[in-house]
Amino acid sequence: MPLGAARFGLSGGKPALEVSYLVIAGGGGGGTAGSSNDGCGGGGAGGYRNSYASETSGDSSSTESILTLSPSTNYTVTVGSGGGAGGSGNDSVFSTITSLGGGKGGAYNNAPATGGSGGGGGLRASFTGSTGASGTANQGGDGGNAAPSTTPNDVDSGGGGGGASGNGSNAANYAGGNGGNGLASSITGSSVTRGGGGGGGAQSTTGGSGGSGGGGNATSSGTVNTGGGGGGRHTSSYSSGSGGSGIVIIRYPKAYNITVGAGLTSSTSTVGTEKVTSFTAGTDNVSFA
Repeated sequence: MPLGAARFGLSGGKPALEVSYLVIAGGGGGGTAGSSNDGCGGGGAGGYRNSYASETSGDSSSTESILTLSPSTNYTVTVGSGGGAGGSGNDSVFSTITSLGGGKGGAYNNAPATGGSGGGGGLRASFTGSTGASGTANQGGDGGNAAPSTTPNDVDSGGGGGGASGNGSNAANYAGGNGGNGLASSITGSSVTRGGGGGGGAQSTTGGSGGSGGGGNATSSGTVNTGGGGGGRHTSSYSSGSGGSGIVIIRYPKAYNITVGAGLTSSTSTVGTEKVTSFTAGTDNVSFA
């Protein structure tokens, strides 16, 4: 077989349909509960899976393998929405790749949830701080732990939500933990950081900061299309933030044209010898020709 025949053996002499991807799920919302005396944990960032170049994938793991796809074949794309206050984020999908929604933050007697990145811990009914929830290997970090109360009437702080690059910070007395930081990718041609965890809330309103890459500060929401986690609430006088929606970005040879189903919101640009299509909302099929 001549050199390169495997890569240029498709109809019309086109190169192989090798597709790099960045698939980020929706971030988890900050913790919330009915009790007024609780500093709630930050939401975890949506799962982060990346195969572009030699960049880092989620939980600071190695870059994943690119996909070799077939023309005239339908492939599913789903952009996960962020979780509302007290809710986990939703999964994002491209072909065989699924990133898990970020876990919700914990709250008074309401445990944080596992996810792409784990939610930060809140307080138990026994006024002890709960541990942060676990993230998923190769997708995101763990949530930070809540700080325990020193007396039954003294309620402290929630842990930071996990981020794409690693764990959220543990809370301290009257200070919420910071969200874990996100990761940068240049798959679009410009470096953009996404996947930050949400900051934990605190009774004294010294809330944690959101992680770089769209994580919400305490009581604030994660940034749209970053998969950032929402910040936890301080007390009943504040609200927890929602998680930011995810995003799916693919990069492929410019010899191919993409057909995008009506259920997806997308845009396509050309970068050098390749095209980049970004999906910012919806779910449907795509195909290449």
